[in-house]
Amino acid sequence: VQLQASGGGQVQAGASLRLSCVVSGRGTRSYAMGWFRQAPGKEREFVAAISWRGSSTHHADSVKGRFTCSKDNAENVVYLQMNNLKPEDTAVYYCAAIEDYSEYVTRLEEYEYDYWGQGTLVTVSS
Repeated sequence: VQLQASGGGQVQAGASLRLSCVVSGRGTRSYAMGWFRQAPGKEREFVAAISWRGSSTHHADSVKGRFTCSKDNAENVVYLQMNNLKPEDTAVYYCAAIEDYSEYVTRLEEYEYDYWGQGTLVTVSS
């Protein structure tokens, strides 16, 4: 399984960005997905996750109401729509995948994911 993240960039506070993560490989529709981020000098942290079917999502409190994770199983793409961006959202964003048939999001930790994308940088200036 390979993950390719894209969509990062440099924006002003209040702007929006949409990150994409293309998943390729056999059986990728059965993968639950997660988004994590790592800010300079900080540990990687959970941002959002979505079940394999796309029917269940979970967002970190710090992004709830501003970020939305969605999944297009037909195209094997996971999105992270980020609205009202703040300088504290500046980080490298990573998508991750794990084979998981649960209808609910249960995996919120890094170690629970088997596959990782290369990361895409989001920079938000005030």
